[in-house]
Amino acid sequence: MTTKIPYEALIKKIEAMKTSAAVDLSTEEDLSIAVMNLISLEEHFFFTGAKTGKPEYFDLLNEARKMRKELLAKMMDQNEGETWCIAKHLLAGTMRLMEVGTKLQADGKETAAREMFSRGYKLYSLFWGLRLKLVDVAKLPKMEERGNRPWTLEEITSKLVDCCDEK
Repeated sequence: MTTKIPYEALIKKIEAMKTSAAVDLSTEEDLSIAVMNLISLEEHFFFTGAKTGKPEYFDLLNEARKMRKELLAKMMDQNEGETWCIAKHLLAGTMRLMEVGTKLQADGKETAAREMFSRGYKLYSLFWGLRLKLVDVAKLPKMEERGNRPWTLEEITSKLVDCCDEK
């Protein structure tokens, strides 16, 4: 999955984001990981409730869901179409692929693990493209190439999101 971004428009957006206090990318990266873990908690509370027959796990699921919705709302303030659900599922898919990759790696299946990690990062990059409005979903198939090759969302994410930036 390679998403093409017009070079000139991308550079303008990146420069505006770097000088704007409106988006704290380091904090938002941490928040996105928190949302991923809350989604996983929802899943675990569901399965535990279903397996044990104890309704209190469904109550905990509801608490985790409320918190996840509040935190995701801090990142996805303006929604078009189904971008809210798309964002949620991109983060959920990212978390699951990370976990599958980790299990494969623990089993000594390095190549398969790297493939899962790569797929997870592509989903995470697509989430950031959507979150930062770097992707005009309606125009994805028609976007221009940058020089000899397109910008990928992975490259954009690597340039914009740095969890080690403690500003």
